[in-house]
Amino acid sequence: ALPLVFMNRYTLKSSLTQLVVRKLLPAPLLGLMSAFTVAVVRSPEFENGIEVMDRNGKVVGLSQKAGEKAVKETALSRAVLFGTTFFLPAVLTHFVERAKLAKTPHALASVRMLMITSVLAGMLPVSLSMFPQCGEIKRADLEPEILASTDETELFYNRGI
Repeated sequence: ALPLVFMNRYTLKSSLTQLVVRKLLPAPLLGLMSAFTVAVVRSPEFENGIEVMDRNGKVVGLSQKAGEKAVKETALSRAVLFGTTFFLPAVLTHFVERAKLAKTPHALASVRMLMITSVLAGMLPVSLSMFPQCGEIKRADLEPEILASTDETELFYNRGI
């Protein structure tokens, strides 16, 4: 809505501007907002840290750096999921409209819903598999308290969804 407000307020009426603001700009904005939402909701993991475990699953300590890495990975996967799910159907719908494959507005709406559902169903496994559920972090990248409590070179954390 915000890009449309600027477009109407500053009378940006060229067809290229309208294409960018109405069709292309919302997808990256949605991806960015999805990533921002993850960062805000999971902000306690930045501040308090998350549990870091050794190979045997024994908790070694709480790490803010592992929490930061987990939140960044989750935010990126959400941005890819929702940004792609918003962008691809818009592009495909544009080609359906140009080719006049959908004769009525109801048919076009049905095609659009089918494309959104298909892309979301296809992107969900891709998004969830971008990063492993059990993430690895090198010992050297962690806080001094954790360095002192273990000799293992690689530690693990639960990334979350």
